[in-house]
Amino acid sequence: MLHIDGSQGEGGGQILRTALSMSMITGTEVKLENIRAGRQKPGLMRQHLACVNAAKAICNAQVSGAKAGSTSVMFKPGAIQAGDYEFSVGTAGSTMLIFQTVLPALIQTDSISRLSFHGGTHNMLAPSYDFVAEAMLAVLKPMGIQVEMKLKRHGFYPQGGGQWSALIHPAKNIKRLKLIDAGDLIKQQAVITSSNLPEHIALREINEIKQCIDWSDKEIQNQLVRSMGSGNIVSLRLYYQNCTEVIECVGKIGVSAERVARSSITDLKRYRSSKAVIGEHLADQLMLPMAIGKGGVFRTLKPSQHSWTNREVIHQFIDKRFKFEKLGKDYWEIRL
Repeated sequence: MLHIDGSQGEGGGQILRTALSMSMITGTEVKLENIRAGRQKPGLMRQHLACVNAAKAICNAQVSGAKAGSTSVMFKPGAIQAGDYEFSVGTAGSTMLIFQTVLPALIQTDSISRLSFHGGTHNMLAPSYDFVAEAMLAVLKPMGIQVEMKLKRHGFYPQGGGQWSALIHPAKNIKRLKLIDAGDLIKQQAVITSSNLPEHIALREINEIKQCIDWSDKEIQNQLVRSMGSGNIVSLRLYYQNCTEVIECVGKIGVSAERVARSSITDLKRYRSSKAVIGEHLADQLMLPMAIGKGGVFRTLKPSQHSWTNREVIHQFIDKRFKFEKLGKDYWEIRL
């Protein structure tokens, strides 16, 4: 049994999710302790419990400690099974994090898996549906990982209620990743998504984008969507020859529309002024596919605490080791 300390590094839910993925793939029994010790409310919350239950379902694992608030979980995986699965958070918690937990395991099977999700789709502190569909899958596809996604309904905090589905194809032979040059910029697009909010909020965000980065009307999309509650997200997208970068900020009560737009604009400018290819939020999400595949190399912004922590958790399961190297003041290289 492998013991994983959930208080290491950033001390959050990613330690749990990566450990579950690697446990299923390697067949290693794990005991996770001090789960989310670095958070204000330690232990399993609903979305983390949903990840444990999803992992249990796809590999018929033996699990103990899987309950809300638990800081210790024992996970003994069985054989990973492709199939039709339905996963629900039960709250507005992120369904994208459940997807990221089970994806590396399900691509190791011999058959297509059909997944449906219910919960949050556009959350703070988690990748959005659009980020996964546009940025993450764009990088995974050349590696041989093919996923088809379809969004039925947006789910914003705190109401949730989002619905979407994914079709996951087998990908046992994962190719080496190499992204040291983004290539030419093909298209840039700002997508302002709102649901059940006054019209002026989106219009103020659009005006801020026009003033700060001078994008044209054709490059800005004002999107009104259906959801159970109200919500808003600013999504700035850069489509290059070799990758897509998506930079987002979710609207929040008490934060002005202008501040929401400026937050994403600031991150956009930092990315474009650097020599990075992959943004800091996508960087940690690419490490696990690299670890179970043929490795690779990519250039990114300064690695986040999530990336450093992810590296240490992955190293506990495999002998290969990631190398983080600073190449300049504005970019790093991650290699395996």
